[in-house]
Amino acid sequence: MGSYLARRLLESVVLLLIVSVTTFALIRSAPGGPSLLANPELSRQDIEQMREQLGLNDPLPLQYGRWLGNLFRGNLGASYSTVEPVGGLIRDRLPNTLALTGLALALSIVVAIPLGVLSATRRNSRFDRFVAGVSFFGISIPVFWLGIILIILFSSQLRWLPAGGMSTLGQEFPLVDRLKHLALPTIVLATANLAELTRYTRSGMITVLGEDYVRTAHAKGLARRSVVFGHALRAALIPVVTVIGVLLPRAVSGAAITETVFSWPGMGRLAVEAATTRDYPVVMGTTLTVAVVVIASSLLTDVVYGFVDPRVRLS
Repeated sequence: MGSYLARRLLESVVLLLIVSVTTFALIRSAPGGPSLLANPELSRQDIEQMREQLGLNDPLPLQYGRWLGNLFRGNLGASYSTVEPVGGLIRDRLPNTLALTGLALALSIVVAIPLGVLSATRRNSRFDRFVAGVSFFGISIPVFWLGIILIILFSSQLRWLPAGGMSTLGQEFPLVDRLKHLALPTIVLATANLAELTRYTRSGMITVLGEDYVRTAHAKGLARRSVVFGHALRAALIPVVTVIGVLLPRAVSGAAITETVFSWPGMGRLAVEAATTRDYPVVMGTTLTVAVVVIASSLLTDVVYGFVDPRVRLS
């Protein structure tokens, strides 16, 4: 196991280098430049002076080498727009995104796995067809549309929940107020994840319930609950764990739309703002952070496999 983890860590470092090189080349090859250079009040001489100060006139390999050297010293550079350290911006925004996506993913898992199991054990029943319909709805509905509809219903019409932000002005972040602000974006993020996890759990359970060892357990007279949850569910969780491993980084990187709709100050919104203003250091910092989350999630998924299925651990 130790050699496997060491090999994976080495592969992760190489992958991060590839991601950084690709991102660095792509954002600088796109037409245009940082928004601060498009200020109409700046003269051509001022623009050239600023480009020289920012090192944008240097060859790309030299710019990348400088950025990589700063990265090894723990410096991600400073934002072109706010002149704040990129590391500080990420430290401020990342916990907000992790809180939102973590709560949404936890809600999805808690609801989806029991739904998938019940749907599989009651195959072709009305309940199964209802769960299938809800799942297809959750997968197909656009995130931004669902967010707007929830804001109109629960904020504008019923006035039960706030329309956006992370807290109410004048209140010192009480728990109840924070949960109210989390409610709508969490529901939006959890909807698609819940639908996908439910379908995978149902599919995995149907496959496992047809296995010989499950039929043998039934033939021995074991209780149905014991067979379903003690024998079948553990084997059926393998594809579910894989999906969760994919959903975690996807939720962190894909929360941009939800965070923008609900004015949630997270990583996704920071990445959108940086891409809009061509803020190169922030784009590099957010991309690298998401890449680390993706790689860590993949590694964690492989480790969890061994606990879910001993055959994976032994192999």
